[in-house]
Amino acid sequence: MLVIPGGVSRDLCDGLTRRDLLRVGGSTILGVSLAELLQWQAASAAVTPRAPLALEQMPGWNRAKSVILVFLQGGPSHLDLWDPKEDAPDNIRSVFRSISTSASGVRVTELLPRLAAVMDRATLVRSMSYTPAGGLNHTAGIYQLLTGHAADRASTEEPTKSGDDPHVGSQIARLKPTDDAPPFVMMPGPINVADAVGINPAAGHLGPRFEPLSYFPLDGMNWGGASLDSLAREADRRVELGDFSSYYQQALSLLVSGAARSAFDLAQEPADTLDRYGRNPFGQSCLLARRLIEAGTRFVEVNWPKVAGSERHSFDAHVGLSKRMRDQAGPMLDAGLATLIADLDERGLLDETLVVAVGEFGRSPRRGVSTSGLGNSDDGRDHWPYCYTALLAGAGVQRGGLIGASDATGSIPVDRPVHPTELLATIYHAVGIRPDARVPDRRQQMRRLVDAQPVVELFGS
Repeated sequence: MLVIPGGVSRDLCDGLTRRDLLRVGGSTILGVSLAELLQWQAASAAVTPRAPLALEQMPGWNRAKSVILVFLQGGPSHLDLWDPKEDAPDNIRSVFRSISTSASGVRVTELLPRLAAVMDRATLVRSMSYTPAGGLNHTAGIYQLLTGHAADRASTEEPTKSGDDPHVGSQIARLKPTDDAPPFVMMPGPINVADAVGINPAAGHLGPRFEPLSYFPLDGMNWGGASLDSLAREADRRVELGDFSSYYQQALSLLVSGAARSAFDLAQEPADTLDRYGRNPFGQSCLLARRLIEAGTRFVEVNWPKVAGSERHSFDAHVGLSKRMRDQAGPMLDAGLATLIADLDERGLLDETLVVAVGEFGRSPRRGVSTSGLGNSDDGRDHWPYCYTALLAGAGVQRGGLIGASDATGSIPVDRPVHPTELLATIYHAVGIRPDARVPDRRQQMRRLVDAQPVVELFGS
């Protein structure tokens, strides 16, 4: 039996003193509700009696000023990218040979030569693992990874709801607001599964104030440069939602003046920089992420650009994996992510920016086998949450590090399994938010941001 860490523990409700209740009575006049007071109280409390560790004293605490989440939706194959198994049987090992990297003892496949060159600035976690509740579908994995909680629905194509658990970016925007830049930006398009568009978690029950600023260019897949038209439309949509007090002012400021507006103008970048990142939605989004971080944005999510109903660039490779990875996904991922890491480091931004690249799961070690009920060709791999890889860099993350290990076939972890909720707890820890801070859920009951501990061994001392 495979035992996955990061299980559920019981939450207890914090009590309020008579003084707190009196403050509530006065604060509602100022527009602060009891729920908001509880949120503030929970987020502000540095220590809870149940905490087994003094997290603030652990490595990595509050090292990240900003976070860039590179969400590789679709489930990239760890065996064909980050965790090659050259000695495995033919129907398991990748068709791509492995190559050495700048990190001692770490090998990747030949699809990633540029990432291999910067691996001495990053750490691979080769033991990401969880046992799904219900079927092996994308939506449940995406919801768990981005909110820290299990989805209460199992459909693979059901869109997000206003009562959902909030995205980690929305929670950080709530608890770590910014002054002159949008706190949470998502691009270059929504998360799509099959023919369904926009299944990505967002602000949920926190409301429209903490929705990400979604920068989705009209043509979707062909960027010649950044246009602000979509931002103007987004501002108009926020006005229709009635959120004049915060988001509208922020969006208006962005569109009129300031460093954040300038950040969206990729024409300011030299042609060779645009080329290095890759003149495609993923590469240009990675570049734009760097520019937004420079402008003060707290959380940027770069979604892997898969168009609904299309298999173009898709990591969800049930068939034709070799050609798709060699000709499309591999080169695009390699250029965009490697250049982002190197560029941040060269500009002195990597020390204060946490970069996380991960999908909702990996792919099945054995080619052609069905794990999700879908058909797979001999040159295809199915969904596999039991073992896969994440890449982290910056904000004190060890350079050239390696956390965990998979078995000889990449099927299960044999060392330090890391649950997706632990990865999320690590993000909160890095930005100086206790993952066990208590906030109200959609039923106004208090619970932890995420019921897991950060992977502190990722960080140097």
